[in-house]
Amino acid sequence: MLDATLQSQLQTYLGMLRQPIQLIASLDDSATATEMRGLLDDIVGLSDKVTLDTSGNDARKPSFVVARAGETQGVRFAGLPLGHEFTSLVLALLWTGGHPPKVEPDVLDSIRALDGDFSFEVYMSLTCHNCPDVVQALSLMAIFNPRVKTVVIEGGAFQQEVTDREIMAVPMVFLNGQVFGSGRMTVEEIVAKLDVNADARDAAKLSAKDPFDVLIVGGGPAGAAAAVYAARKGIRVGVAAERFGGQVNDTLAIENYISVLETDGPKFAAALEAQVRHYEVDIMNLQRAEKLIPAAQPGGLVGVQLANGATLQARSVILSTGARWRNVNVPGEQEYKNKGVAYCPHCDGPLFKGKRVAVIGGGNSGVEAAIDLAGIVQHVTLVEFADQLKADAVLVSKLKSLPNVSVHVNAQTTEITGADGKVNGLKYKDRVSGQEQLVALEGVFVQIGLVPNTEFLKGTVELSRFGEIVVDAKGHTSVDGVFAAGDCTTVPYKQIVIAAGEGAKAALSAFDHLIRLPVLETAAA
Repeated sequence: MLDATLQSQLQTYLGMLRQPIQLIASLDDSATATEMRGLLDDIVGLSDKVTLDTSGNDARKPSFVVARAGETQGVRFAGLPLGHEFTSLVLALLWTGGHPPKVEPDVLDSIRALDGDFSFEVYMSLTCHNCPDVVQALSLMAIFNPRVKTVVIEGGAFQQEVTDREIMAVPMVFLNGQVFGSGRMTVEEIVAKLDVNADARDAAKLSAKDPFDVLIVGGGPAGAAAAVYAARKGIRVGVAAERFGGQVNDTLAIENYISVLETDGPKFAAALEAQVRHYEVDIMNLQRAEKLIPAAQPGGLVGVQLANGATLQARSVILSTGARWRNVNVPGEQEYKNKGVAYCPHCDGPLFKGKRVAVIGGGNSGVEAAIDLAGIVQHVTLVEFADQLKADAVLVSKLKSLPNVSVHVNAQTTEITGADGKVNGLKYKDRVSGQEQLVALEGVFVQIGLVPNTEFLKGTVELSRFGEIVVDAKGHTSVDGVFAAGDCTTVPYKQIVIAAGEGAKAALSAFDHLIRLPVLETAAA
């Protein structure tokens, strides 16, 4: 089942097992079951600490449980955990076998302390780059808390289930039979959602922290670069971020970051965080800023109030809050989100195999999405408001060569229609003739650009008419001691490499600001 390279890699990992484990399989006579048996035989053949029991009789077939020897509960994989999920399988084997996970001790303590019985089902696709984070988080929870049960379901192997439960986006998580959440979630986010007292405890802990020399709000490429450059100056640095890596986590392929020939978003985000942690920066994840409190006097402390009620203080602040996907804001978009309306074509595209979809947006993102989807779905309709596509010429040429793609320019999307709880069409108006058209389809992918995450700064920091933070050439904002960098600013061209450079620049500017403060204070005295 596994090629020689994967077998060699897996054998190395299985050598790290500290205690015996068993795989309990529930098989049927399907082709997937035959492949699963081959995979399990390969795993067992690579380690004397792994045994196989084929007497399982779970309702979902084919499936198998990874459990400690002598136990029957563990992480269940329904369908083949290959593709992006092969790493999830390897980690489940290692963690079950006693190899310690690379997470903070307080995270494991929080998992163990969860009070209640939690039965999770997570639907994933093998091409989804957001799914492994959720699968691994829920697997970790099931391994370290016996009251947590996790089943990982590959949607392609259980199509009828996907249809019956109207799953049109992955990852999709059910808790005790009810929808729990969709999209990328970290283990910290999931635990915080289950632990109702987590916010209060977290707020008290954060508010008790000593003031930082530099506090960075946002953990994308700009924030990470700022953290590294500031920490190398030997000063006290903190990063408060909703999720480290920011929107990079949702990026499929990165092929234009200088010196890195090719990588993907989650890997790049993990590398950013690893480098920042190397410099012992205080990283505070799952923290959303709600208010900036300027210093009461020149050289005083700037405050950042968080959503959980905590307030962090610093001698200087760098805002790198990034941006998010822009909504098309038409009737039906919110109603049918994750019921046919999607924003990640690579994650959710396989769920629309053989169906008809639309892509809203004719920039690089929209055209790339249409090209990607054309290889999976029956037909793609691309709708662009402007009178021509704005994507790079090479992408437009590729798009026009595809036989199952229709392009409509001068087309204003007016409504996403649906019935029985899911999308069934898209309406657009021809901006030249004024005539309205209805396209029958099953999915709509919105790809129309970004909105800066700066709403909490209105009335405090100068913003452009687009909501971007106005900065000068050195990253200064309109507030003394406050700097900004990345996609949330007026700096043009929203690119990872540009954001990283701007983050470094903002850190150097903040340090320059700090070293001048004592001089000014002495002169005033």
